[in-house]
Amino acid sequence: MKKITVETKTLEAAKTSIVETLRVAENYIDFEVTEKKALLGLKRSYTVTGVVNVDIATYGQQLLETLFENMEIKATVKINENAEEISYQIETDENPVLIGKNGKTLEGLQFYMRNILNIFTEKHVMVLVDIGGYKENRKKQLEILATKTAKEVARTKISAKLEPMNAYERRIIHTKLSEWRDVSTTSEGNHPKRYLVIKPKKR
Repeated sequence: MKKITVETKTLEAAKTSIVETLRVAENYIDFEVTEKKALLGLKRSYTVTGVVNVDIATYGQQLLETLFENMEIKATVKINENAEEISYQIETDENPVLIGKNGKTLEGLQFYMRNILNIFTEKHVMVLVDIGGYKENRKKQLEILATKTAKEVARTKISAKLEPMNAYERRIIHTKLSEWRDVSTTSEGNHPKRYLVIKPKKR
């Protein structure tokens, strides 16, 4: 979690500085205060350390539940967490609304959650959001596409350009083909039309 130490003449100024620097609400920060008195006690200063103290996985769950409540959408949010990422699995009867065309709404929701939760941490945390198993199904489709296209490229020795994809989807294909001896993958183009090219390896 984020941590910062400041020294000021007043305790209030120290807390204000820490809150502004960390960009986190004061109720999510633990403060450690050391008071320093000058000669004869005429002046004093404070050394204050602010440490962010929040369970970001649970915070994210509450954030999503509040969002759906405000949208008047009934949904359940489950957390899967490990050392590398936080994953939210959402179940609702409003899948089409929350997923959007080609997963664009879901992608935006994930981007929002990733930005919010990483405010609390020094080290970047991977945040994934899935709705009704959409991403898991999409992953399987992309892996099938990757395998089929790679076999064709290896056979014909002709590179294949895939449709534009977001970074998450491109990474799925990169990973799937990373150990193939006959082909390699590279991302080309500019966002939002960045795409993957599967190329034959030269021998």
